[in-house]
Amino acid sequence: MRYGRLVLASVLGISLTVPLNGMVAAQPWRDTRQSPDRRAAELVAAMTLDEKISQLHLQPDAEHQRFVPPVPRLGVPGFRIANGPAGMGPADDKPQKPATALPATMALASTFDTGVARRYGRLIGSETRALAHNVSEAPDINIARVPRNGRTFEGMGEDPVLAGALAAADIRGIQENGTIAEVKHYAANNQETQRFTIDEHIDERTLNEIYLPHFEQSVTEGRAGSVMCAFPQINSVFVCENKALLQGKLRDEWGFKGFIQSDWGAAHSTVGSANAGMNLEMIDGTWYGDKMKQAVLAGQVTEQRVDELLLPRFRTMFAFGQFDHPPVLTPLPTAEHDAAAKQFAERGMVLLRNEHAQLPLDDRAVKSIALIGPFATRAKTGGGGSSAVIPTSTVDPLPGLRQRVPGALVTLDDGSDPARAAALARTADVSVVMVGDNEAEGKDRPSLALEGNQDALVGAVAEANPHTVVVVKSGGPVLMPWASRVPSILQAWYPGQQDGAAVAGVLFGDVNPSAKLPITFPAADADTPANTPAQFPGSNGVATYSEGLQVGYRWFDAQGRTPLFPFGHGLSYTTFAFSGLSVRNTGDGATATFTVRNTGKRAGAEVAQLYLGFPAAAGEPPRQLKGFSRVELAPGQAQRVTIHLDARDFSVWDTGSHAWRPVRGGFTVQVGDSSRALPLQAPLKR
Repeated sequence: MRYGRLVLASVLGISLTVPLNGMVAAQPWRDTRQSPDRRAAELVAAMTLDEKISQLHLQPDAEHQRFVPPVPRLGVPGFRIANGPAGMGPADDKPQKPATALPATMALASTFDTGVARRYGRLIGSETRALAHNVSEAPDINIARVPRNGRTFEGMGEDPVLAGALAAADIRGIQENGTIAEVKHYAANNQETQRFTIDEHIDERTLNEIYLPHFEQSVTEGRAGSVMCAFPQINSVFVCENKALLQGKLRDEWGFKGFIQSDWGAAHSTVGSANAGMNLEMIDGTWYGDKMKQAVLAGQVTEQRVDELLLPRFRTMFAFGQFDHPPVLTPLPTAEHDAAAKQFAERGMVLLRNEHAQLPLDDRAVKSIALIGPFATRAKTGGGGSSAVIPTSTVDPLPGLRQRVPGALVTLDDGSDPARAAALARTADVSVVMVGDNEAEGKDRPSLALEGNQDALVGAVAEANPHTVVVVKSGGPVLMPWASRVPSILQAWYPGQQDGAAVAGVLFGDVNPSAKLPITFPAADADTPANTPAQFPGSNGVATYSEGLQVGYRWFDAQGRTPLFPFGHGLSYTTFAFSGLSVRNTGDGATATFTVRNTGKRAGAEVAQLYLGFPAAAGEPPRQLKGFSRVELAPGQAQRVTIHLDARDFSVWDTGSHAWRPVRGGFTVQVGDSSRALPLQAPLKR
């Protein structure tokens, strides 16, 4: 192959001359004084066509599935990709490596806490690097359009403002020590049914207001090094060959500099994917292997285009220090990470109901506990599929409770026989019933109802013992026909490997719960926005997003439906009050200031939430989350809180100009502790 003055240098704005031999003795890309862009350009210029193509797709071997092999001649290290997003997944390696199984990402979203999100990401990034991988496929931030989606547990709920803020923090944490975060699944990967082929018909405004903003924040604020393009078609174009989304949105509009990797088998073409800008095919080279070489030789894809596909990944690897300091296998600090996993799980649990202040339990008064249910027998470390983590250790519910209350008699029943479980419950001071679901990649749930006899089990135990606590371990909303019959309900999500210790800590008040629901819990299966077959799972391979902007709580508000538990809801072992809302315009944006006071007798944290109502003519849902702030307060303490809104918060997507357009008129600012509990309200003229 001929080497001359590099054509692609003009793309990067680099003046560069490469010697005319194929072996560059000095290997200038090893010079750390040069920019990542220049180093990547120099490396690509030294590669043969076959070497370039070898770096465009995975090449599984006996030990690694998600693996791009090295190019020893040029000092290119091997490139290993790990599953995410709730810990370093097995990456299909042989042998598989254990890692810390963190609580599901839905639990992370429930914290409404960017500080926790960054620490969560930092742990994942550190373990990914310690286990000798370059990339963590995390976070998963697809909007929970369909609560029955089998991967709801992997996401961050139904609101793009919440998902965007937490995703950006999570990404920054993952990338702190040189691991590349790969935000996924771009975009609108909202169901598992027919996930490889489903054609999602989404109008332009809905796509830009609901399904893209959090991805934008992930790359503009979080600076994600990689984006995974998803399986579905959007408006009849597969995402991994959708030039408008990959080149137009990601690179041209948002300024993304990293690389785009396909989901496993999500590529459907060579020329189309290459022209759209997909950089790395995640499978064995079906489209970016021999077919790519044939396309280059036939003139269908230029070699310059191949160079342009390689540059972003190499540039990212140089920027993250992965050429100069490749990740190597290192022991994990398991004790430290166990403690962190427990804290993350505790912070993510949502207290849904607590009549007569039954919780926290008093370890001095509770002498016997009936621990009951199918999810009481072992730790629920996560959901199924590629996100599953092989835990370094587990704390099951029974030892977790016994360690927390060593003086109490704790008796276990798996709940398979409700009558037997009820008999045990009658003999105990407190009954703790653990129910849940088993979400998994590759399939959607047939219903939001708990499977098997779990509803009957809760009903029987609650009737036998008025002091019953229900702990729900689910990846998303579940129906609770028994909700009004039990005094306390704790939503624990999938708590991860510290399940037993974390749940016990919350039940006995070592931790005051402060999490909030990132997704609405409906009272019935029909009470969801996508409730017709045409909407979900789709008809004739087409899922029609006819609900438009009315996703999650927006739909409940617009339709006047009452949910079982609203978005943003979550109780505490103390109480809070809001007062003194003041709102004013500040330049292109606005500022809202108000007071939050702890009116109870325990220290605790409240998540103040700000919702914005647009002028009716704007055609927006009744209210939308635009900001939030977590406030830690001692008993009786008050704090003045300020939330800033920018120009984008007061804008809608205009399909005529294909851009954001400011809305003028009268807005309403509302503040409170859930989307349905907003005691403060103030008008704002724009």
